Amino acid sequence: MSKGLLVLFWVCIATASIWSASAVAQDGILPALTVTTGADGATEYSVTMQILLLMTAMSFIPAMVIMLTSFTRIIVVLSILRQALGLQQTPSNQVLIGISMFMTFFIMAPVFDKIYAEAVEPYMNESMTLNQAYDVGKEPIKAFMLSQVRTTDLKTFIEISGYKDIKSPEEAPMSVIIPAFITSELKTAFQIGFMLFVPFLVLDLVVASILMAMGMMMLSPMIVSLPFKIMLFVLVDGWSLVMGTLANSFGI
Repeated sequence: MSKGLLVLFWVCIATASIWSASAVAQDGILPALTVTTGADGATEYSVTMQILLLMTAMSFIPAMVIMLTSFTRIIVVLSILRQALGLQQTPSNQVLIGISMFMTFFIMAPVFDKIYAEAVEPYMNESMTLNQAYDVGKEPIKAFMLSQVRTTDLKTFIEISGYKDIKSPEEAPMSVIIPAFITSELKTAFQIGFMLFVPFLVLDLVVASILMAMGMMMLSPMIVSLPFKIMLFVLVDGWSLVMGTLANSFGI
Protein backbone atom coordinates (compact mmCIF):
# COMPACT_ATOMS: atom_id res chain seq x y z
CA MET A 1 0.00 0.00 0.00
CA SER A 2 1.42 3.36 -1.02
CA LYS A 3 1.85 6.22 1.45
CA GLY A 4 -0.97 8.18 -0.17
CA LEU A 5 -3.42 5.30 0.19
CA LEU A 6 -2.27 4.72 3.77
CA VAL A 7 -2.86 8.37 4.69
CA LEU A 8 -6.27 8.27 2.97
CA PHE A 9 -7.12 5.11 4.90
CA TRP A 10 -6.37 6.72 8.28
CA VAL A 11 -8.22 9.89 7.31
CA CYS A 12 -11.30 7.82 6.46
CA ILE A 13 -11.10 5.95 9.76
CA ALA A 14 -10.69 9.18 11.73
CA THR A 15 -13.57 10.83 9.87
CA ALA A 16 -15.83 7.82 10.40
CA SER A 17 -14.90 7.70 14.09
CA ILE A 18 -15.65 11.39 14.58
CA TRP A 19 -18.94 11.16 12.67
CA SER A 20 -20.18 8.09 14.52
CA ALA A 21 -19.07 9.41 17.89
CA SER A 22 -20.73 12.76 17.24
CA ALA A 23 -23.95 11.03 16.16
CA VAL A 24 -24.00 8.95 19.31
CA ALA A 25 -23.27 11.99 21.43
CA GLN A 26 -26.15 13.90 19.85
CA ASP A 27 -28.53 11.08 20.69
CA GLY A 28 -27.51 11.40 24.32
CA ILE A 29 -26.22 7.84 24.57
CA LEU A 30 -22.50 8.45 25.01
CA PRO A 31 -20.58 11.74 25.12
CA ALA A 32 -17.70 10.30 23.11
CA LEU A 33 -15.91 13.45 21.98
CA THR A 34 -15.94 15.98 24.77
CA VAL A 35 -13.53 18.64 25.92
CA THR A 36 -13.90 19.92 29.46
CA THR A 37 -12.04 22.43 31.57
CA GLY A 38 -10.86 21.28 34.96
CA ALA A 39 -10.91 23.21 38.22
CA ASP A 40 -7.29 24.26 37.70
CA GLY A 41 -8.03 25.56 34.21
CA ALA A 42 -6.45 22.59 32.40
CA THR A 43 -8.21 21.15 29.35
CA GLU A 44 -9.30 17.53 29.66
CA TYR A 45 -10.33 15.27 26.77
CA SER A 46 -12.60 12.26 26.80
CA VAL A 47 -11.14 8.78 26.39
CA THR A 48 -12.34 8.54 22.79
CA MET A 49 -10.73 11.86 21.95
CA GLN A 50 -7.48 10.77 23.59
CA ILE A 51 -7.45 7.52 21.59
CA LEU A 52 -8.09 9.45 18.39
CA LEU A 53 -5.24 11.84 19.19
CA LEU A 54 -2.89 8.96 20.01
CA MET A 55 -3.77 7.15 16.78
CA THR A 56 -3.04 10.32 14.85
CA ALA A 57 0.26 10.83 16.68
CA MET A 58 1.37 7.32 15.76
CA SER A 59 1.76 8.40 12.13
CA PHE A 60 4.49 10.82 13.27
CA ILE A 61 6.45 8.22 15.25
CA PRO A 62 8.87 7.32 12.39
CA ALA A 63 9.73 10.99 11.85
CA MET A 64 10.15 11.50 15.60
CA VAL A 65 12.46 8.48 15.93
CA ILE A 66 14.59 9.70 13.02
CA MET A 67 14.76 13.40 13.83
CA LEU A 68 14.51 13.66 17.63
CA THR A 69 17.01 10.95 18.57
CA SER A 70 20.56 9.86 17.77
CA PHE A 71 19.39 7.98 14.66
CA THR A 72 20.36 10.70 12.16
CA ARG A 73 23.98 10.92 13.25
CA ILE A 74 24.44 7.16 13.30
CA ILE A 75 22.92 6.40 9.89
CA VAL A 76 24.83 9.24 8.19
CA VAL A 77 28.17 8.10 9.67
CA LEU A 78 27.57 4.48 8.68
CA SER A 79 26.62 5.51 5.15
CA ILE A 80 29.79 7.58 4.80
CA LEU A 81 31.82 4.67 6.18
CA ARG A 82 30.39 2.31 3.56
CA GLN A 83 31.24 4.82 0.85
CA ALA A 84 34.78 5.24 2.21
CA LEU A 85 35.34 1.48 2.12
CA GLY A 86 34.22 1.43 -1.50
CA LEU A 87 31.39 -1.01 -0.80
CA GLN A 88 28.28 0.18 -2.61
CA GLN A 89 25.73 -2.30 -1.25
CA THR A 90 27.53 -4.02 1.62
CA PRO A 91 26.31 -3.74 4.32
CA SER A 92 22.89 -3.31 2.77
CA ASN A 93 20.58 -0.43 3.61
CA GLN A 94 18.42 -2.74 5.73
CA VAL A 95 21.45 -3.76 7.81
CA LEU A 96 22.57 -0.16 8.30
CA ILE A 97 19.07 0.91 9.33
CA GLY A 98 18.82 -2.03 11.75
CA ILE A 99 22.18 -1.19 13.31
CA SER A 100 21.19 2.46 13.60
CA MET A 101 17.87 1.58 15.23
CA PHE A 102 19.38 -0.67 17.90
CA MET A 103 22.20 1.80 18.55
CA THR A 104 19.53 4.49 18.93
CA PHE A 105 17.64 2.36 21.47
CA PHE A 106 20.91 1.79 23.37
CA ILE A 107 21.86 5.48 23.45
CA MET A 108 18.35 6.78 24.12
CA ALA A 109 17.46 4.14 26.76
CA PRO A 110 17.96 6.51 29.76
CA VAL A 111 15.78 9.15 28.08
CA PHE A 112 13.03 6.66 27.19
CA ASP A 113 13.09 5.19 30.72
CA LYS A 114 12.70 8.67 32.21
CA ILE A 115 9.79 9.50 29.89
CA TYR A 116 8.04 6.26 30.81
CA ALA A 117 8.58 6.71 34.55
CA GLU A 118 7.58 10.37 34.71
CA ALA A 119 4.88 10.64 32.03
CA VAL A 120 3.61 7.38 30.52
CA GLU A 121 3.21 5.39 33.73
CA PRO A 122 1.41 8.17 35.67
CA TYR A 123 -0.90 8.73 32.69
CA MET A 124 -1.72 5.01 32.49
CA ASN A 125 -2.44 5.03 36.23
CA GLU A 126 -4.80 7.99 35.65
CA SER A 127 -2.84 10.17 38.05
CA MET A 128 -1.96 12.60 35.26
CA THR A 129 -3.95 14.09 32.40
CA LEU A 130 -2.91 13.83 28.76
CA ASN A 131 -1.76 17.45 28.65
CA GLN A 132 0.26 17.05 31.82
CA ALA A 133 1.83 13.84 30.52
CA TYR A 134 2.83 15.61 27.31
CA ASP A 135 4.37 18.56 29.16
CA VAL A 136 6.32 16.27 31.48
CA GLY A 137 7.28 13.75 28.79
CA LYS A 138 8.79 16.28 26.41
CA GLU A 139 11.28 17.58 28.99
CA PRO A 140 13.72 14.59 28.88
CA ILE A 141 13.85 14.60 25.06
CA LYS A 142 14.22 18.38 25.11
CA ALA A 143 17.11 18.12 27.57
CA PHE A 144 18.76 15.50 25.35
CA MET A 145 18.50 17.69 22.26
CA LEU A 146 19.82 20.74 24.12
CA SER A 147 22.83 18.70 25.30
CA GLN A 148 23.74 17.93 21.66
CA VAL A 149 22.73 21.12 19.86
CA ARG A 150 25.35 23.71 18.98
CA THR A 151 24.91 27.18 20.39
CA THR A 152 25.49 28.80 16.99
CA ASP A 153 22.78 26.67 15.35
CA LEU A 154 20.33 27.42 18.14
CA LYS A 155 21.00 31.15 17.90
CA THR A 156 20.52 31.03 14.13
CA PHE A 157 17.07 29.48 14.36
CA ILE A 158 16.08 31.77 17.25
CA GLU A 159 16.92 34.76 15.06
CA ILE A 160 15.06 33.28 12.09
CA SER A 161 11.98 32.55 14.20
CA GLY A 162 11.85 36.12 15.47
CA TYR A 163 11.85 35.26 19.18
CA LYS A 164 13.52 38.08 21.10
CA ASP A 165 12.58 37.24 24.69
CA ILE A 166 14.60 33.99 24.88
CA LYS A 167 17.44 34.46 27.34
CA SER A 168 18.61 30.84 27.75
CA PRO A 169 18.48 27.67 25.61
CA GLU A 170 16.01 26.11 28.06
CA GLU A 171 13.47 28.84 27.25
CA ALA A 172 13.51 28.02 23.52
CA PRO A 173 10.38 26.24 22.21
CA MET A 174 10.50 22.84 20.58
CA SER A 175 9.77 24.43 17.19
CA VAL A 176 13.19 26.10 17.41
CA ILE A 177 15.15 23.37 19.16
CA ILE A 178 14.22 20.58 16.72
CA PRO A 179 15.61 22.17 13.50
CA ALA A 180 18.68 23.38 15.40
CA PHE A 181 19.23 19.85 16.73
CA ILE A 182 18.88 18.29 13.26
CA THR A 183 21.37 20.78 11.79
CA SER A 184 23.85 20.10 14.58
CA GLU A 185 23.49 16.35 14.14
CA LEU A 186 24.21 16.56 10.42
CA LYS A 187 27.25 18.74 11.05
CA THR A 188 28.62 16.36 13.70
CA ALA A 189 27.92 13.32 11.51
CA PHE A 190 29.85 14.82 8.58
CA GLN A 191 32.77 15.68 10.85
CA ILE A 192 32.97 12.10 12.11
CA GLY A 193 32.53 10.81 8.57
CA PHE A 194 35.41 13.01 7.36
CA MET A 195 37.72 11.55 10.01
CA LEU A 196 36.74 8.04 8.90
CA PHE A 197 37.17 8.86 5.21
CA VAL A 198 40.73 10.25 5.38
CA PRO A 199 42.65 6.98 6.13
CA PHE A 200 40.90 5.14 3.30
CA LEU A 201 41.51 8.06 0.93
CA VAL A 202 45.23 7.98 1.76
CA LEU A 203 45.29 4.24 1.04
CA ASP A 204 43.60 4.84 -2.32
CA LEU A 205 46.21 7.48 -3.21
CA VAL A 206 49.08 5.17 -2.24
CA VAL A 207 47.71 2.33 -4.35
CA ALA A 208 47.06 4.67 -7.30
CA SER A 209 50.66 5.99 -7.10
CA ILE A 210 52.11 2.48 -7.02
CA LEU A 211 50.03 1.36 -10.00
CA MET A 212 51.05 4.44 -11.97
CA ALA A 213 54.72 3.85 -11.15
CA MET A 214 54.37 0.27 -12.39
CA GLY A 215 52.76 1.44 -15.61
CA MET A 216 49.44 -0.25 -14.82
CA MET A 217 47.36 2.83 -15.53
CA MET A 218 44.51 0.86 -17.10
CA LEU A 219 43.85 -1.01 -13.83
CA SER A 220 41.37 0.72 -11.52
CA PRO A 221 42.97 1.59 -8.15
CA MET A 222 39.64 0.86 -6.44
CA ILE A 223 39.83 -2.81 -7.38
CA VAL A 224 43.28 -3.19 -5.84
CA SER A 225 42.74 -1.02 -2.77
CA LEU A 226 39.38 -2.54 -1.78
CA PRO A 227 40.73 -5.76 -0.19
CA PHE A 228 43.45 -3.78 1.59
CA LYS A 229 40.88 -1.34 3.02
CA ILE A 230 38.70 -4.20 4.22
CA MET A 231 41.70 -5.95 5.78
CA LEU A 232 42.83 -2.73 7.49
CA PHE A 233 39.34 -2.07 8.82
CA VAL A 234 39.09 -5.60 10.24
CA LEU A 235 42.58 -5.59 11.75
CA VAL A 236 41.96 -2.40 13.73
CA ASP A 237 38.57 -3.74 14.89
CA GLY A 238 36.86 -0.96 12.97
CA TRP A 239 33.24 -1.77 13.77
CA SER A 240 33.88 -1.71 17.50
CA LEU A 241 35.79 1.57 17.21
CA VAL A 242 33.06 3.18 15.11
CA MET A 243 30.23 2.06 17.39
CA GLY A 244 32.16 3.11 20.48
CA THR A 245 32.96 6.50 18.97
CA LEU A 246 29.32 7.09 18.06
CA ALA A 247 28.14 6.15 21.54
CA ASN A 248 30.79 8.29 23.24
CA SER A 249 29.94 11.25 21.03
CA PHE A 250 26.57 11.41 22.85
CA GLY A 251 28.24 11.30 26.26
CA ILE A 252 27.47 7.61 26.90
